[in-house]
Amino acid sequence: MIRQRLGCQSVLITRGEKGMSLYEGDGASWHLPTKARQVYDVTGAGDTVIGTLALALSAGASIKTGAVMANYAAGIVVGMVGTATVSPKQLSEAFGDD
Repeated sequence: MIRQRLGCQSVLITRGEKGMSLYEGDGASWHLPTKARQVYDVTGAGDTVIGTLALALSAGASIKTGAVMANYAAGIVVGMVGTATVSPKQLSEAFGDD
């Protein structure tokens, strides 16, 4: 309903400890479970999702790949106290843990 009302191709909804949900115009949807191992501080997690998704899309990734990357990045920053950033190395290592 949100996607249709806004007239956009996709909607990514962050759901806290439940992860994220991605809804696309063709009716496809994915529910990504959280990648957070320990949560110390959620400050900046939403900004991390937006920034990581925007970076992935600008580099040519699909919306689904960008959402997965953003989910991992958010899982990293909530494991740190205060406002934090994610390095390329940290993100790469997070993908290797699965």
